[in-house]
Amino acid sequence: MYDLIIIGAGPAGLTAALYAGRSRLNTVIIEKMSAGGRILMSEAIENYPGFPGGVPTIELMNRMEKQVKDLGIKIESDEVLDLDCEKKTIVTSSGTYAAKAVIIASGAHPRKLNIPGEKEFTGRGVSYCATCDAPFYKDKKVVLVGGGNAVAEEAVYLSRFASSVSVVHRRQDLRASAILQEKMQQDKKISFILSSLVTEVKGGKKVEAVKIKDLLSGKESEFSCDGVFIYIGYEPETVFLKGKLQMDEVGFIIANDSMVTSVEGIFACGDCRKKSLYQVINACGDGAVAADSAYKFIADRSK
Repeated sequence: MYDLIIIGAGPAGLTAALYAGRSRLNTVIIEKMSAGGRILMSEAIENYPGFPGGVPTIELMNRMEKQVKDLGIKIESDEVLDLDCEKKTIVTSSGTYAAKAVIIASGAHPRKLNIPGEKEFTGRGVSYCATCDAPFYKDKKVVLVGGGNAVAEEAVYLSRFASSVSVVHRRQDLRASAILQEKMQQDKKISFILSSLVTEVKGGKKVEAVKIKDLLSGKESEFSCDGVFIYIGYEPETVFLKGKLQMDEVGFIIANDSMVTSVEGIFACGDCRKKSLYQVINACGDGAVAADSAYKFIADRSK
């Protein structure tokens, strides 16, 4: 029996654990992958306060993990299969955990285009992680799909390897921050195909081309490339919570400014929570607030 169970060891979960540990809550983190979460897919974080010029992502996450472990908090490598919100019990692939409160920091995973060829060529030219796969595309042509900050960051990173990087976006204007757009525009390897959609991935043993539809003219054309990197947003890792908590139509958990969900004693923070901005900095803020709210909840019921 723990005071607190934290599901997920990304920036939000690790920060929640840090604050919980400093409040002397008996805490365990359950993480199905590596501590750090999906942010490890990025090579560096340039907008985290206190690190002029940026910080390698793995370094920042390792530091967070060490802070948590120095407080004696365990990170269990396990997958959560079910959560009984009322009893605060969690069923994992290897056992059952119980606590007085639960913080959900399960994060999100890349959204798929769901077009012909995407699934078939995943791992053979279709990727969702430039940091993981960029070295395979040295001196090759790649296509990036999307228009947000992630696309901008990965386009600049990929241009260090690829011979050309073509960014395909369904709108006429990108959604990336101004400074990231400036970096892309200054890079001679990066070009833009706007008001367009990738409708199919084609090839033999590996990706050889994509079909692109011009949304203004309605015409489709084939565009030769060696790889396709997809960055069109994320879907929350909340399938195990379906019907148990209030969520939006996509599956993001509804929680208030104190990270309180629709069930007493269950808190949510980070990328699994519905909010307006998904960044490391506010994931950490979420985690700190969630831990404080959990501490107060537990303390109130101990009186």
